Amino acid sequence: MGFLDRSRIVAGAGWNRWLIPPAALAIHFSIGQAYAWSVFKIPLEDSLDISGTASALPFQIGILVLGLSAAFGGTLVERKGPRWAMFVALVAFSTGFLVAALGVATRNYWLVVLGYGGIGGVGLGIGYIAPVSTLMKWFPDRPGMATGTAIMGFGGGALIASPWSTEMLKAFGSDTSGIAKTFLVHGLAYAVFMSLGVVLVRVPPEGWRPAGWTPRVDAGKRLVTTANVSARNAVRTPQFWLLWVVLCMNVTAGIGILEKAAPMIQDFFHDTESPVSAGAATGFVALLSLANMAGRFVWSSVSDVVGRKNIYRLYLGAGALLYLTIMLEKDSSTALFVASTMVILSFYGGGFATVPAYLKDLFGTYQVGAIHGRLLTAWSVAGVAGPLIVDSIADSAHEDGRSGPALYTFSFSLMMGLLIIGFIANELVRPVNPKFHEPEPAAREESAPPEETPDPIPAERR
Repeated sequence: MGFLDRSRIVAGAGWNRWLIPPAALAIHFSIGQAYAWSVFKIPLEDSLDISGTASALPFQIGILVLGLSAAFGGTLVERKGPRWAMFVALVAFSTGFLVAALGVATRNYWLVVLGYGGIGGVGLGIGYIAPVSTLMKWFPDRPGMATGTAIMGFGGGALIASPWSTEMLKAFGSDTSGIAKTFLVHGLAYAVFMSLGVVLVRVPPEGWRPAGWTPRVDAGKRLVTTANVSARNAVRTPQFWLLWVVLCMNVTAGIGILEKAAPMIQDFFHDTESPVSAGAATGFVALLSLANMAGRFVWSSVSDVVGRKNIYRLYLGAGALLYLTIMLEKDSSTALFVASTMVILSFYGGGFATVPAYLKDLFGTYQVGAIHGRLLTAWSVAGVAGPLIVDSIADSAHEDGRSGPALYTFSFSLMMGLLIIGFIANELVRPVNPKFHEPEPAAREESAPPEETPDPIPAERR
């Protein structure tokens, strides 16, 4: 398929690099629909007679497969190029919705899990990493801002998908027929929108740099280097695994809220004088999506100024304090609960948007997309752990006769502890040992990254 070849998308002279973020956003806004899954939880539970834990399964599997497909496909994405990857994401994500629609229509819930979670999860993973290394090659002067702009779309996908899905469920009905039609429309509409990114994306020519820009070396305070590390060697460094822990803890602490957002706020204030309606709960999901989206751009851009390590201190330390605030205040204030969870979700989104630039600072741009893909296995673990912690503890507490904030007290305590673990891991990050660096010439151009590199570390230096 010549149209998808990397050689067909090398930008010509004068190409405007600011066209690349919209191409990435077309993909990320679409696959970001995953964050609106909570809108479907109650309709699925009522129409198929399943538990809250079961209704979370397609989302959990989707995030699990996202991480695995990103990890195993990262090097292939680097070699084949972003247009190929975006096209694969389009086909898988849209097909996942169509299979899920068939599953609901036939009342076969495992088809929903397979479609949305399994097949769609491949689209999530490949689509998520598709533009990352390309953006950093186009914006080496502002890597945090560049990746934040694109990954902002993933966080903001639910801002569109949540009210859109709610309105379709009202129009088609929230029974199996209505849910199936809604899934069908999603699959077709997202295929059209994602195709814009496939057509628009380009890679820079060999040796391209922004006019007037020279690389800055700061291997001390901000852990920035101009050296490069292969994906194969990156996973041998303690820095990779420390960042894996940082990302896993930050994601687990946010995704548990996000996956159960609509029923959570209704449960939290059910026994108060101001219960939250289903419509207001949908609005809460949209607000969390807005915070998630804004955090990806704002905090990642700030990280270009203050450094990646400092910004993660904010995400993890302040996040733990906000969980403590919610636990202490309980259901005394809806506004405080909404504000606190919005800030937590902004840190959650910011963590996703900042980590590619953190990887670039530590490992260089050589195979940063493949390294990023491997790191996203942390998201796979968190995507299962976060919803499982929140849903299973809430289900158990409900069976014990508890209600309101008591459904979530223990799970929120666990989230606070996980953020503290992540904070400690971030403090331990140091510059990568030069023995892991690629030999000179270090830079490998975008045009022909190898599928895998031989071990460049001489035996006597291991």
